[in-house]
Amino acid sequence: MAEKYTVSRPSWAPDPDDHHHHYDPNFACGVMSGIDNVKDAAGGNLNPGLKDGTMHLKRRLVPTEDDYVKGVLAGDRMMLSRAITLIESNSPRHFPLAQRVLQRLLPYTGHALRIGITGVPGAGKSTMIEALGNMLCDDGHRVAILTVDPTSTVTRGSILGDKTRMGTLSRRKEAYIRPSPAGGTLGGVARKSRETMLLCEAAGYDTLLIETVGVGQSETTVRSMVDFFMLVVLTGAGDELQGIKKGIMELADAIVVNKADGDNLLRAKVARGEFERMLEFIQPATPGWATHAYMVSAVKHTGLKELWQVIQAFAQKTKKDGVFDKRRHGQLIDWMQSMIDEHLHNLFFDDPVIKGRMPEVRDAILQGAISPTQAVAELISIFDVQRAAQRQVDLLHPRKED
Repeated sequence: MAEKYTVSRPSWAPDPDDHHHHYDPNFACGVMSGIDNVKDAAGGNLNPGLKDGTMHLKRRLVPTEDDYVKGVLAGDRMMLSRAITLIESNSPRHFPLAQRVLQRLLPYTGHALRIGITGVPGAGKSTMIEALGNMLCDDGHRVAILTVDPTSTVTRGSILGDKTRMGTLSRRKEAYIRPSPAGGTLGGVARKSRETMLLCEAAGYDTLLIETVGVGQSETTVRSMVDFFMLVVLTGAGDELQGIKKGIMELADAIVVNKADGDNLLRAKVARGEFERMLEFIQPATPGWATHAYMVSAVKHTGLKELWQVIQAFAQKTKKDGVFDKRRHGQLIDWMQSMIDEHLHNLFFDDPVIKGRMPEVRDAILQGAISPTQAVAELISIFDVQRAAQRQVDLLHPRKED
């Protein structure tokens, strides 16, 4: 006989004896007990129906290469999400399939406008992205938002809460939001962000918004991935951030002063004027394009249409001047070089001979027996590139399975 559940009321449930508050006998919240002695490697504590055979656990089928390709091209959001998960996987066994899927989708990519958005924490990036995304969806665009969340250095976990913060936009069928953990990558930009952008383009999204963790090293990497790069700033940030701002402003195609509403409107106008004066002494990030500061209010939805017109004017001008295509071509070369660096790094540190020798070399450095330079020279001398490359040949040159 199937075991029965016991249901208890939580401590904060309405008290039927409390006459000061309305008590509803149909109060739906209850705490359900677990089931003992029913275990399964896939399901943990299972429904009693699984124990007596009246129910069967439905397992999700693993998509094939054709399933991934057809699903993404058809705009299937579920299949797009699974394809991105496949691309982001660090498992060596997923790499060949991921690269085959990406290779087949490449002819359908490259048509979207890629926009990078960064700014100090609290500048209202997510709120502005939601307001801008909703406006673009209303205008008939299909928008994909890729957000990179900080990863804890202690727990190695990420909250991935941007989709929750964009509640209105996340419910629209014209929009797709994908949060990704920063992991241990430089400045918080996910290692597979470029591949993720290509998948979204193949799925039919014509505008990509890439939000970074915040001001830091990631901005240089994002600049090498997008067409238009904007910096979202606050009013009255003070002189302590001027050095950081200047470094980021040299990369930005537009400075956006957010929260320009209410009592903050006057301060926003002052901040815009200050940034305009600062921009006079900074070389533009894009040849032939003059970077300016703009005011928007994500809450009042003011200034968003003007900002979008600036972005469109930027795309038209750079395409006409040939700067747009030149930047895209340069980004492809940078992508290749970064992948070479990554593969060489993995080849070296995954080599069994290097792994076996590394502890001894580290101890020698700490004891002062050799210098770090001598240690590097010794490790390089015992590293056999051909031996390491042979182990990685299936990853570097994916082949179709028989």
